[in-house]
Amino acid sequence: MQLELTSAPETLLMPPREFLAVRAAEVSSGARSNVAVSFSHVRKLFANGRGVVEAISDLSFDVKRGEYACILGRSGCGKSTTVNLLLGINKPTSGRISIFGIDPIVDFAKLRGHLACIFQSDRLLPWRSAIDNVRLPLEILGLDERKLEVGPLHWLECLGLRGFKHAYPVELSGGMRQRVALARALVSNPDLVIADEAFAHLDEVTSKSLRADFHRLAKESGKTVIHITHSIEEAINLADRIIVFGRPGHVVADIDDIRLAAADNRDELRSRIREHLELGSSIESTERSDQANEQP
Repeated sequence: MQLELTSAPETLLMPPREFLAVRAAEVSSGARSNVAVSFSHVRKLFANGRGVVEAISDLSFDVKRGEYACILGRSGCGKSTTVNLLLGINKPTSGRISIFGIDPIVDFAKLRGHLACIFQSDRLLPWRSAIDNVRLPLEILGLDERKLEVGPLHWLECLGLRGFKHAYPVELSGGMRQRVALARALVSNPDLVIADEAFAHLDEVTSKSLRADFHRLAKESGKTVIHITHSIEEAINLADRIIVFGRPGHVVADIDDIRLAAADNRDELRSRIREHLELGSSIESTERSDQANEQP
């Protein structure tokens, strides 16, 4: 994958640590507001052999700094497209996206070290031990782990992998591999962590344990988290806020104070979210029916 960088040549020629210091100052200056992530009237179209597909339709929402926000939606509602837009992989057809005031398409280089993503597959390098997989972001960013407040071994131990630092991926269970992936995401101390269906492939017991550990570490370190999920229960258990997507990608509900609502009446909250998900699908069906009726 190649990303177009629009940074000034003098910054690209800087040593990695100096480069990151410049970028950290720019991210900090762009994050003086309380908004970490902002989507404003974003639309994304994809062309295929039969025409144009609308994956995202007028998507607008903000996520505050330090907030744990779950984006919840059925398959095909634009969750993965939203992640790709945040990572600068896809460019929006229209609208504006910002992360700490920075456009991830125009200037993704400014976000180096400030953003991490955890995927459904662990994506570990099989020829590297657990601790060497965790070290990978530090090597890419040119950071000396000896000068970090907490290093790779700390994150492995925080995630229950004491004694497994020299184990290779083939020697680890699926849950243990995903713990290594979490440690790798956290080791560079990013400001924003995107969890893209990060626990969906694990068994229920392992998933519950890993979710709890990740949530605890994210909260303790003040991370902003955007967690993509299709599980109502997962969203209720983790989120400060749930953003419900409908098809094509747009917000059908934005539910704040999740923990308070869940504590008062969990069943009512669950039913309310299901209604929003059904509404998102019915809107899509109605729009497609209207479009079909308009065809000659």
